[in-house]
Amino acid sequence: MSESDAAIEGRTDVYFNRTRAIVERFGDARVTYAVFLRRPVISAPRIAVDWLRAVAAQRGTAFEIELVHQEGEWVGAGDPLLYLSGSFAKLADLETLYLQKLGAPCVAAHNAYQMCLELPGAAFLAMDARHCAGAEMQDMMAYAASVGGRAAQVEGATGFVGNATNSTAHWFGAQAGRGTMPHALIGYAGSTLRAAEMFHETFPDEGLTVLVDYFGREVTDGLEVCRRFPALAAAGRMSLRLDTHGGRFLEGLDPAESYAVLERHAPGAVRRYRSETELRHLVGTGVSAAAVWRMREALDEAGFGAVRIVASSGFGVGKCRVMAEARAPVDVVGTGSFIPENWHETYATADIVEYDGTPRVKVGREFLLRHAETRAKRD
Repeated sequence: MSESDAAIEGRTDVYFNRTRAIVERFGDARVTYAVFLRRPVISAPRIAVDWLRAVAAQRGTAFEIELVHQEGEWVGAGDPLLYLSGSFAKLADLETLYLQKLGAPCVAAHNAYQMCLELPGAAFLAMDARHCAGAEMQDMMAYAASVGGRAAQVEGATGFVGNATNSTAHWFGAQAGRGTMPHALIGYAGSTLRAAEMFHETFPDEGLTVLVDYFGREVTDGLEVCRRFPALAAAGRMSLRLDTHGGRFLEGLDPAESYAVLERHAPGAVRRYRSETELRHLVGTGVSAAAVWRMREALDEAGFGAVRIVASSGFGVGKCRVMAEARAPVDVVGTGSFIPENWHETYATADIVEYDGTPRVKVGREFLLRHAETRAKRD
């Protein structure tokens, strides 16, 4: 949806508004902007491009948008994502806003792509909404996860298969978001089992994913729910979600037992040098690789091999990599950690590289100029 000129004027940098006024007074020119980021990303331009086209239509003009890298393609640092051409008077005041809509999705898409490739067998759910600063960011981050997930799917990964909110589910080709219960429902119900019963009674046709860490009895409560719903468990329609916080170990684990679990299943993962962060992901508190393996052991020993494990809590690129090295049997990862951590990396930049067809750019940015053959092909 486009914005009014008044809204754009209020939200853009003042010097762009003044530039527009000067150009309107002294004569318009046709310009071409090169738009780029300073770090490698996955191209995720659709929100910015759709907005530009809507504004062009509102202003009674047309912008030529040449995507150098199509949606989902890898883009090197400093490599233009797109060239944007049109009336300088109609484009001058838009730079602030379209850069806002481009940089963060491209970086988030790259993070999502990397996470999916680290755990190619796991399905990912985008749970970013609660960490977003409003509806616009929420839309951008869900879009980014879908783009990064599809890019990873091209390389054989399962990728992102859905998200947590209805309003952004369309980015994943869905009518609605996914999710069953938060900790609050379990507190309300008084027990993990009762919360599962309430959910199933209210939504009998839905698969059942049960959050099992509320009372610190992940294994005990998880198995109790499985025994209560044996048909769902046997049919593969039940999952247990591990969201153990970093202040304690999963039920039955401590440092020694965590090492023992990985010695049984992935000894190589703990016998090489590890950073403190990697060790925490492997054998520390919270949702560690050892915790996932311990839950899988308990389920299999009790005859619930078809019950899946959903893991959440801090699953960024690094944690996904460590989980993969430990061959942790994670079926689904719920994460919002593809949101860029270093926000300064999301800053997109636009420089004009042509004025009325004449190449011209500030010193040091000559790498943004279009090659002669590219200009000839366009013309």
